[in-house]
Amino acid sequence: MRMKLHAYSVTAACLAFAAVPASAQALKVGAAKVDVTPAAKDLPKNMLGVLDPLNVRAIVIEDGKTRAAMVTVDAGAIATETWQKVSARAERELGIPASQLLLTATHTHSAPWMRGEAYEAQIFGAIRKAAAAVQPARMAYGTGVSYINVNRNIIDRKTNRWWEGPNYEGVSDKTVAVVRFDTLGGAPIAVYYNYGVHAVLTGNLDLVSADLPGAASNYIEESLGNDAVAVYSNGAAGDQNPIYFQQTYDLRAIRTADYAKRGEDISNAMPPGGTGMDRKNPQVAKLMKQQAQMILSMGQMLGEEVLHVGRASLERPVTDARIQGAQSTVVCPGRKRLDKGRAGYAGTYEDSDPVNIRLSLLKLGDTVIGGVDAEVFTTIAQRFKRESPFKHTMMTTLTNGIANSGYIPNEAAFGYHTFEVVSSRLKPGCAEAAIVDGLLDLIEKADAK
Repeated sequence: MRMKLHAYSVTAACLAFAAVPASAQALKVGAAKVDVTPAAKDLPKNMLGVLDPLNVRAIVIEDGKTRAAMVTVDAGAIATETWQKVSARAERELGIPASQLLLTATHTHSAPWMRGEAYEAQIFGAIRKAAAAVQPARMAYGTGVSYINVNRNIIDRKTNRWWEGPNYEGVSDKTVAVVRFDTLGGAPIAVYYNYGVHAVLTGNLDLVSADLPGAASNYIEESLGNDAVAVYSNGAAGDQNPIYFQQTYDLRAIRTADYAKRGEDISNAMPPGGTGMDRKNPQVAKLMKQQAQMILSMGQMLGEEVLHVGRASLERPVTDARIQGAQSTVVCPGRKRLDKGRAGYAGTYEDSDPVNIRLSLLKLGDTVIGGVDAEVFTTIAQRFKRESPFKHTMMTTLTNGIANSGYIPNEAAFGYHTFEVVSSRLKPGCAEAAIVDGLLDLIEKADAK
């Protein structure tokens, strides 16, 4: 067991491992996709319609003794209460331990906030449908690279202060991790893929959209056929944007100028969605149309890399893999910001309530998925992957609820006045080590079973 830092504490939360013998178990896998797009009458007033549908995608895996589920919803975030109710029902009705279910949001900025019984029933329905479709399967892991993300924290040349823009020299993990599940005859059942990028391309359009992750999954599914399901896993994207992101450039300049004419300075703010945009302006209309096209372009590029991994980079497939899952909560000191401003200036704070961060682990044979219920900077995930004893390791974020932390920067980033850092509810000196060590502890406990 590693030395523990005194900056945080770890509280056990359902370390539930199914009793599985050391001998390998035959895999069975099922997958499903369910449309969860709200009806027009249920859309918020700021939503002008639907650009493309929202879906929940689920993969259910059996190893002969226990089950696990990997589920992703086209949503900005998933309420902790929603995860609690869905996971409890999956355990009760489908025999999937709550500690072996990963419920992840794609973090699209173009989905209304959804919760309640009907929504929970839709998510559970996808899991149940996937469980009903399980069949003997094999799985294989591989990685590729995609260059559609970029570090989004950069020094503004005019103000010499931190702002949002493509930082080509900044830390950015281009890895696309892929777990592919096929029938024993080689027909595709599902793909679980992991990548770190913010799903913000359509955020200014005020139209419902699954954004880049949805476009990538749709493209993969269309390409694979056979009713295969492509489940996106939201990597550590806290400081990663799409490399071509109009809100950073012309659209932002136009909106800032329009607000200034009305006597309001938003140069250090970011109003939500397309608020304040003059849609009768031909330049605005053109730029918004290009943004809508961009989700298809980037979705195809990411999708093609996932397909490439499936064609050329997968390791030898296995037909058995022991399933293990665990969860814990790490607690870090909290703070409350007392001033305003999006970026560029140091915030002022007072001490506040501690922040709870839920960690989840799902282990499929020698493939490890570490989950965090918040937006995490990419360096933290890179450290976790580097220190993990398993080569096949990835991190999925905004998983199994949502912490009240805000962004979780890596320790070094707390010295920068980026908008993620100044808005974070976390005090420096805790979260990075707490998350990495906490997930490594869960791996150790899994291996000890």
